[in-house]
Formats: sequence, structure tokens, C-alpha cells
Amino acid sequence: MHSGGARDAAKDTFVTAQDGLRLHVREYGPRIASALPVVCLPGLTRTTADFDALAPALAGGPQMRRVIAIDSRGRGRSDYDSNPENYNLAVELGDVVTVLTALEIGEAVFIGSSRGGILTMLLGVAHPTAIAGAVLHDIGPVIEPKGLARLKSYVGKLPQPRDFAEGADILRRLFDAQFPKLTDEQWLAAAQRTWRLDDGNLAPTYDARLARTLAEFDIERPLPAMWNEFDALSRVPILVIHGANSDILSAATVAAMAERHPGMESIEVADQGHVPLLEGDDLLRQVTRFVVDCEDAHSKL
Repeated sequence: MHSGGARDAAKDTFVTAQDGLRLHVREYGPRIASALPVVCLPGLTRTTADFDALAPALAGGPQMRRVIAIDSRGRGRSDYDSNPENYNLAVELGDVVTVLTALEIGEAVFIGSSRGGILTMLLGVAHPTAIAGAVLHDIGPVIEPKGLARLKSYVGKLPQPRDFAEGADILRRLFDAQFPKLTDEQWLAAAQRTWRLDDGNLAPTYDARLARTLAEFDIERPLPAMWNEFDALSRVPILVIHGANSDILSAATVAAMAERHPGMESIEVADQGHVPLLEGDDLLRQVTRFVVDCEDAHSKL
């Protein structure tokens, strides 16, 4: 797991949303006019910590650049909303636009992890000129009902571990089928991203009331497909990172995405499910190269 130097170079800032709620943003790298910035959007219950290895690699890559990662409201170090009905895609999309405006980020490459990828597709519809390239991290226009049912079974319902080691055991029991090759160190790091110390006890790094976002989901009535939203990204380069064991994004959907977007690239991460870890030299190198390619394509426009 990534730790130390590059992470220490990051700085934490807060942006006030339109309703006054404070949103946490982790910023890496210098502002360089000629370098496309990168915006990282985490998944439903995830935080900026998912990008702890990738963001510094992109910020200090062959071309240094500005990288930001945003904690959605109710996650990480962003304020929790007193009204959990606001944990919805429309409000969260508004929050992303507010952050982009406040931090003066024009066009950027977006790395959307799971729900963050849905927000990226929605942004492509609402503000197409904001996106110069997109990395869809184990998400696509069709979300498999089986995976959503699994998410619904544990979001907001995780047992409270006494310590991070016990948290690692809980996560291993829940997710070992999708992640059979993770090391003890990786499970422990996952626990440290899932819980935080709060007055001596471990608490989830997200508002447990996020479970309400899945309350209406019925496995017999799958979510409508988002092909129109995916097609809104047709003019920009796309990279899909797909966990071979994912129960949210199927190989068939990845193939259908590639048919609709002939230049689309994809990386399949063996022995990992939803969402694959954004770490390891090879994966970091491939994502960095993709961002540089987006920049090259952008400069020719």
C-alpha cells in the first residue's frame, strides 16, 4: 500500500457547497497551465484514500500536473448532510461542479470510481466541455443487479470492529470471493480506508444513512441502462478498468462499450472484483500514460 512521501506532499482544502455544507478536497501537484488536471471521484461509500497511490503518481509523472480527489458529501472528511435525501446523484453532481468552479479547474481528465464514474457520465451530459478524457473504474452504463444487491446487504450495516486487524478480518470474510489474492497488508490497508478512529472507537468513513440510496433497489427491477450518458463521452478518450471478478460491471458490458466507442481502451485486473485496487506499478503506469495521451489529443484540437 502506498504511504509516505508523495502523500505528504498533498494538501487538504475545503469548498463550501451551494447549501453551505463543507466538501473536502485533497490536492496534489502544481498548477501548470499546459498540463491537463485530473479529477478523481470515489465510489458510493469510498473516500479520497482510494487514490492515495494513483494521485501522487499522476501529479509527479513524466508531466507534472494538478490532481484533485473529492470526498462526496457524507464521506471521508466532507460534512455529513443533516438530510440524507440529499445523498443523490443530482446533488452530488452539483457539488462536483461547485468544486471545479471554486478551484478554477476548466477541462480535466476524470477518474470516476464506481458511483464516481456515474457522476462522470452525468457530467458529460451536463457539462461536456469539462471532460478531456475519462477513466471509468469498474463501472459502465449497465449495472449488474446481483452486485447492487450485494452492496445493499452491507452498506451502513458493517459490524463495528474493535481494531483495524479485526476490521481486516471482517472485510476478508465479506470480499474474499472477489479478492482471493490480497495480502494481509492489503486487507489491513482496506480496513484503514473503511473505518477511522473516533473518540477511541472505530467508525465507518461514511455516513451510515447512505444505505438509503439503495433502499429502493429491487433485484427484480434492474436500474435503467445509461447508454445515452455513456455516449455523451463519445468525443473523448475513455479507459475502462475492469475487475475480472466484478459483479457490478460485466465483461459483456465492457465489450458493448468498446463497440460504441471504437477507440476505448480497457484494462482487466485479474483476481479482483468491485472495485479493483488503484495500485501497483503496472496499473499506475498505464493510467499515467492514458492521461498523457488525453493531453496529446487535447493539444491537437
